[in-house]
Formats: sequence, structure tokens, C-alpha cells
Amino acid sequence: MSKPRIIKELKNKNPNINKRDLEKILELFLQEIIDSLLNNKSIEIRSFGTFFVKEINEKKQARNPKTGENIYVPKRNKIRFRASKKLKELINK
Repeated sequence: MSKPRIIKELKNKNPNINKRDLEKILELFLQEIIDSLLNNKSIEIRSFGTFFVKEINEKKQARNPKTGENIYVPKRNKIRFRASKKLKELINK
């Protein structure tokens, strides 16, 4: 679902809130998540899940599947999401 679609859905559920305010709130929320992840902090949203950064170790040898050439893969960070138990239960009903 795209940001405009999320804003539209929120506006439909609560017509008293201005669309511009919804856009601003969503943008602030997403920016707070980004800032926390950049500072290597996890974000836990109860009943939804946790976003966190996981460090992936370097691989001195990896193979390019197209060419068969050996390549070096440096250490990097990945963003991960772990769904809460409640969210998993809701999805699997």
C-alpha cells in the first residue's frame, strides 16, 4: 500500500482530520523510524512488531551466478522486521 493510499484510508476512517495533517503525521512517524534505525535503535510498536538493524558479516568469497566470477561482499547492515505474536495470530486466523 502506498503513502497516498494510507492517507486516503485514514481520511475515510476519520473525516474530521485534515488530509494535510494526516500527511504530516505519517511523514513524521516514518522519519522517526528512519532516524531511530540510523542510530541503531530498535523500534517496538506493541501488537504490531519490531524494526531493527542487523549487521551482516562480510563474505570474502561469493560467486556471481551469471559469470561464475568470485567476488568480495563487504560487511553491511540490513533492516529487519519481527512481527508480534498478536499480529501473527491475526494473520493466521
